[in-house]
Amino acid sequence: MGVLVEQLLNGLIIGSMYSLVASGLSLIWGTMKMLNFAHGEFYMVGGYLMYFTNVASGMNPLLACSLSLIAVFLLGVLIERMIIHHLLDRPGWDISPLIATIGISIFMQNFALRVWGERFKNIPYYVEGNASIAGVEMSYQRMLIFVVAIVVVVLFWAFLKFSRYGMAMRATSQNRDAAAIYGVNIYGIYMITFGISAMLATLAAVMLSPIYSVNPWMGIPPLLKAFTVVVLGGLGSLEGAIIGGVILGILESLGVFFFSSEWRDVVAFTVLILVLWVRPTGLFGAKVW
Repeated sequence: MGVLVEQLLNGLIIGSMYSLVASGLSLIWGTMKMLNFAHGEFYMVGGYLMYFTNVASGMNPLLACSLSLIAVFLLGVLIERMIIHHLLDRPGWDISPLIATIGISIFMQNFALRVWGERFKNIPYYVEGNASIAGVEMSYQRMLIFVVAIVVVVLFWAFLKFSRYGMAMRATSQNRDAAAIYGVNIYGIYMITFGISAMLATLAAVMLSPIYSVNPWMGIPPLLKAFTVVVLGGLGSLEGAIIGGVILGILESLGVFFFSSEWRDVVAFTVLILVLWVRPTGLFGAKVW
């Protein structure tokens, strides 16, 4: 029973990070109506920046995290302005971003491989030690991950719900033309949305890098899991991304408990297939006619 509880807690913690990565994907789809296949590479770049600022330079983890978030936000804004922006409203807009972001993904992976090498890099825990919860040992690092995820999700929800910019983003996602008539700079919204999405992926990388390793291919598994989460929760739904991430994390942990760690990805993609089969719109997605 203790091992089962430990697996459930681990699933809840990893699922909270899935929620952050998937929220970025869902945000882009809801606002820009496109899928970003380079989302995992923003996760990868965030991990590398955290390694170089925190480990190689000896910077305080909080300051290193802040600099990494700002740098990847600016990178996301730059890529949107230089590449995605020029594809907006052109013929083939529904396909061209897919091809463009796949190209960006391949370029960023090979850039990281060429510049930083293929060796895996490790980041030490930000908080050392373990705590006992109901007889279950849990590291402070994993507890920190869960707390950060909750705080960020609540703040992000409040930002979208109550801030003027958040309301402009929601208006753009609901009806772009009507938002433009009311004076919303929709192209500015697209640019900032892309940057915020990249920043959410970076935050997940910053928190998970001490548990996993930093390498040029580290963005692929979170991207695949994020796609599974947004399909499970419903494309464009922030609530779906949050709840879907937690569900997927728990299901993966149960799969590891009852079978083995080799079945973790099998569970994830089985969930994806079942959702596409039974409810293609996801838990909170609206049916499109």
